Amino acid sequence: MIKLLISDDSAFMRIAIRKMVEGNPDIQVVGEAKTGQMCVEMCEQLRPDVITMDVEMPVMDGLEATRQIMARTPTPIIMLSSLTERNSVTTIKALELGAVDFIAKKSSFVQLDIVKIGEELVEKLQFWAKKKARLALINRGAGPASLADQPNGQTPVRPATGAPIDPSIPVAMRKVDAQPNPGLVVLGISTGGPATLPQTLKAMGRLACPMIVAQHMPPMFTSGFALHLRSETGLDVVESTDGMQLKPGMVVIIKGGTDAVVREPFPGKMMLYERTQPDAPIHPNADVLFRSAASVSGNLVAVVMTGMGSDGMQGAKDLVQRKGCAVLAQEPSSCIVDGMPSSVINAGLASAVLNPHDLGVRLARLAGQAPSSVKIPSFFA
Repeated sequence: MIKLLISDDSAFMRIAIRKMVEGNPDIQVVGEAKTGQMCVEMCEQLRPDVITMDVEMPVMDGLEATRQIMARTPTPIIMLSSLTERNSVTTIKALELGAVDFIAKKSSFVQLDIVKIGEELVEKLQFWAKKKARLALINRGAGPASLADQPNGQTPVRPATGAPIDPSIPVAMRKVDAQPNPGLVVLGISTGGPATLPQTLKAMGRLACPMIVAQHMPPMFTSGFALHLRSETGLDVVESTDGMQLKPGMVVIIKGGTDAVVREPFPGKMMLYERTQPDAPIHPNADVLFRSAASVSGNLVAVVMTGMGSDGMQGAKDLVQRKGCAVLAQEPSSCIVDGMPSSVINAGLASAVLNPHDLGVRLARLAGQAPSSVKIPSFFA
């Protein structure tokens, strides 16, 4: 039985969420909190398996409630966020603090698609309830919890969504010759990205080439994500636009809900275009990005990080076959969900398997840090 704690200041939404899940015999609503403070206290008392958390609440908002819960009683938290720029920025911060997932809802109750959101919510509740034991072991700023903190003293298991990796067998990494000065870095990431990607970018610093990131997100959220990363890392992080020219040092977050392809109309001039693939299972799609990158001249580096499923694996395979490029995969044990990097490792495509910080260090070494431009104070201008 999945024990669910609902946290929302709206009585309508609390009733709506209860209606969404009450038809499932495996889910039991154990409590409803009207404020973030109530949610923190009820989490300690009721020990739910999953929490749904509203972004904006009185007394204590969802951001602070998430921070306190992850510090005291780590529990999978799914944020319910309206499709507004303000709420998207707050949701991104909550994901970085420890929330595992989010569901985008329309801001108007009249427009609320109960059936669609309900199906998505039940699926996510079932998935994340199984990961509660592991969650405490993932270092999300408070450090890993001890085994004694796990229910019934159970040993946490790796949450692989692809083929499981036998830990007794050494990872056979693909050997590639060093390819200095790559002209482009492409990166695919999904669940766990907002909490993980900043670690890699901070360790990486400014590159001598552009980086394009396919982070699975709906529209409205990637603009806030780009702003958050720009603030956190000091790098030139921007959301993509159709027909954007790629320049050294840029970190481009593909616009949510779309796919993007790289084109090179002239040698050394790379452009990014929105080309949403209707048959792609999720957007922005890493496979679409990776495949398009295989057509540009020069060396490339591909990176596959935390996320469900296997997006990025087929694209990485094309890059290896056509370009022989390096493919870096995030160490599965450091992932919130390791389906994406595990699929690359199991396919024998990875040339290195590293934690988020070391991925950044490796990228800095491969792509070469470009000197930061010196900013002249305005009073000297």
